[in-house]
Amino acid sequence: MSEVEGLLRELAPQVLGVIVRRYEQFDLAEDAVQEALLDAAVQWPEQGLPGNPRAWLITVASRRLIDQVRSEHARRNREESVAVSVPADEFTAPAPGEERPGDHDDTLTLLFLCCHPSLSQASQLALTLRAVGGLTTAQIASAFLVPEATMAQRISRAKQRIKATGVPFRPPPEGEREERLRVVLHVLYLIFNEGYTATSGPQLLRAELTGEAIRLTRAVRRLLPGDGEVAGLLALMLLTEARRPARTGPGGELVPLAEQDRSLWDHGLIDEGVKLVSTALSTSALGPYQLQAAIAAVHDEAPSADETDWPQILALYGVLSSLDDNPVVKLNHAVAVAMVRGPRAGLDLLDRLAADERMAGHHRPAAVRAHLLEMAGDLAAAVEAYREAARRTTSLPEQRYLESRASRLS
Repeated sequence: MSEVEGLLRELAPQVLGVIVRRYEQFDLAEDAVQEALLDAAVQWPEQGLPGNPRAWLITVASRRLIDQVRSEHARRNREESVAVSVPADEFTAPAPGEERPGDHDDTLTLLFLCCHPSLSQASQLALTLRAVGGLTTAQIASAFLVPEATMAQRISRAKQRIKATGVPFRPPPEGEREERLRVVLHVLYLIFNEGYTATSGPQLLRAELTGEAIRLTRAVRRLLPGDGEVAGLLALMLLTEARRPARTGPGGELVPLAEQDRSLWDHGLIDEGVKLVSTALSTSALGPYQLQAAIAAVHDEAPSADETDWPQILALYGVLSSLDDNPVVKLNHAVAVAMVRGPRAGLDLLDRLAADERMAGHHRPAAVRAHLLEMAGDLAAAVEAYREAARRTTSLPEQRYLESRASRLS
């Protein structure tokens, strides 16, 4: 990512927050800010950065929005009210050190808006990456392997939904804030997961999504430094991302955790993640992201797969399972049980998950079952389970890995 691109990604949500708060027109404001970002991406590399890049973007976006309103003759009354409401000096860059009411960071409020419960999960993901992440529609479409026109429609519907519901641009009421923050963190978690293990397509990893999820979570952490779950989520991302260099082989093939070359792991990210989660666990109320980060830290700090402290991981999963009724957590818990108490004990736990409709059709239960059957020495059943998992996954690297495991045991 170039210096200009990185700066624009950082400024995008701040500028959009100012424009939305000023004009109360999210759909028009988002379009205007995207145009301003494109102008900056073309002009700044050639002409150099302006003295105040943020004020430059706010000025250009404001003018673009007013131009949009003026071009809509049926909305002339709105145009006049918007134009009158903007003082002329709002279009001038603030002097060095000068504070303006609009200079505070609206990133968190913008995330609350993009992750509003009235939107579908797919819309929340797309709108967050577009409005808060500053990604273009083409970039988001490429990351999720859908046509650009399809993603454009998804984003447009999301903006229209926000407009139709009349969601105000302000933080949620105190009584709703904790639950709404959980939605925001879940959306960031999903963006990271899609980048770390793509659900479909020829590539296992999409670094642009993991990088964006980490960048946005750092922004939330900066705004909410005392929130333990925000710290836990950031730690979980960093500790997981640290393994990415060893997660695929030369041909892009999946390398499981137990077989990875740990010398390739990013130990700077590991150190940062361990410090984050250690502080959060000692100073905050316990939460699912902190526990997941603690489990990731145990894996990352083990010198080798054989030296992994599985009893500690099992204990952490026991606590996590009591806090989070998540079938993926239960699957991972079954693996930890197998590593400590034997594969049959893990298989018994898997049997209890068989009726969970949330995992119906997913490849993960079959893949975990295959692994545990292989550990138990039931190779014929393991082969069938690996093949079943391979049939269910839509990720080509995962499919090839599962098929290779079945072939090796045949």
